[in-house]
Amino acid sequence: MAGGLGVTGSFRRRGLQAAALVLGLLLAGCMGLSGEDGPAAEQLAMAAPQGKVDPAEVAVAEREHPKIVAAFGGTYEDREAELMIAGVVSRLVAASPEPWRSYRVTILNSPAVNAFALPGGYVYVTRGLLALASDTAEMAAVISHEMAHVTARHAFLRAQKAEAAAVASQAVQDVVQDPAVQRVALASTQVSLARFSQIQELEADRIGIATLAKAGFDPFGSPRFLTSMSRLAAWKNGLPEDDTGSIDFLSSHPSTPERLAQAREVAKATGVTDGEVDRDGYLTRIDGIMYGDDPVEGYVRGRQFLHAKLGFAFQVPEGFLIDNTSKAVLATNADGVAMRFDGANVPAGGDLVSYLNSGWVNGLDASSVRTVSIAGLPAAVASAAARGFTYRIAVIRFNEQAFRFLFATRGDVPTLDSTFTATVASFRSLSEAEKTSLAPLRIRVVTVGAGDTAETLTRRMVPMDRGIILFRALNGLAANEEPRPGTRVKIIVDR
Repeated sequence: MAGGLGVTGSFRRRGLQAAALVLGLLLAGCMGLSGEDGPAAEQLAMAAPQGKVDPAEVAVAEREHPKIVAAFGGTYEDREAELMIAGVVSRLVAASPEPWRSYRVTILNSPAVNAFALPGGYVYVTRGLLALASDTAEMAAVISHEMAHVTARHAFLRAQKAEAAAVASQAVQDVVQDPAVQRVALASTQVSLARFSQIQELEADRIGIATLAKAGFDPFGSPRFLTSMSRLAAWKNGLPEDDTGSIDFLSSHPSTPERLAQAREVAKATGVTDGEVDRDGYLTRIDGIMYGDDPVEGYVRGRQFLHAKLGFAFQVPEGFLIDNTSKAVLATNADGVAMRFDGANVPAGGDLVSYLNSGWVNGLDASSVRTVSIAGLPAAVASAAARGFTYRIAVIRFNEQAFRFLFATRGDVPTLDSTFTATVASFRSLSEAEKTSLAPLRIRVVTVGAGDTAETLTRRMVPMDRGIILFRALNGLAANEEPRPGTRVKIIVDR
């Protein structure tokens, strides 16, 4: 994949991503929008001389497209959003460095704020990104950035450099016997690759903003959206409202301040001061879009995870940040405790103790394996230690299915034990009334009244931790900035 605009941030957010990796150590062993075809796809078909399209690029995209759609929860169908994007893309293509090229844009059914591109003109945006953008220019800036990755052939350049680096790394491992020298050489290669991709991101920003302005959109839509991303990351990470956090030096993206400074400079250099913003039109088209988790994946409500279809819920202790992914529910806290919750491959009627002893747990303490009862349900628990981590595991049988909790830390074991015990003990069945009451969250657009403030409007949203910071991030408001009466803003509701 070439580039992307995923929200990143401080160690807490990276901790969520690390939770899957850390707990994995325990285990042994174009444009058609929202789908393949359809009316929107027909409207987006751009005449392109086939001789100018590299068949190898198209082959890569066609091979990877089904995998991407599956990994991101399928496509998200919203006719208003599809038509809006179709119109935006038509203008951007005409203004791009390769106006003969055809594109295919897919809206992915993911709450994450993300966009990326494949060679061959396949561009992806998530519904989470559409929910964060506040006007058409911001959304167009994202798509223009991804189109720039395609026209600049970033994916192939990245692949070529990665292949060369892999050869060099293998040579180091084959020839150099000193592990310390090997580590230094490999780290140097990683840094080189990371910086190569950062340069690509900045180049895509420059090309994208120039295309945005040429197409008649407000070029400052790019720095506005990057600012909203940084504020959303601050909310997700429990950081102060205007703290973008640190970023790992091996990240493929430049730091937010670096990108923002360049984006503002490039936008100013275009000389366009009256480009189209279209805030009201954009808000009208995304009014009602799903926000957050898809019902199929369950719901996160504060510190609770609830799954209406499967019929259960549990709660993590205070201080934990939950991330509901298509593969597992992950959570971490500031003390370095990581949690993973997912399904366990235990046949109906299978023995839970035998499952824990079956070899998938590295460093298992066999003497710790025992059966217990959790909320009246049959369960088994165990402890393990491997590669400097201490683990606690629980497997619970629920309605002929089995689910497992995995907790890990390098730190304080009593803290690990208390968080593990509290979380596992909270596992429970949902009542029929609770199942019926659960509904997906949606973006609703409302007009700010004379007496409204950020605080009063936040109280109209579903309760969320530090909700006022999320409200401001969603509406492009700075820290402590108040919405102006008569303007329209987004709130998050469950009805």
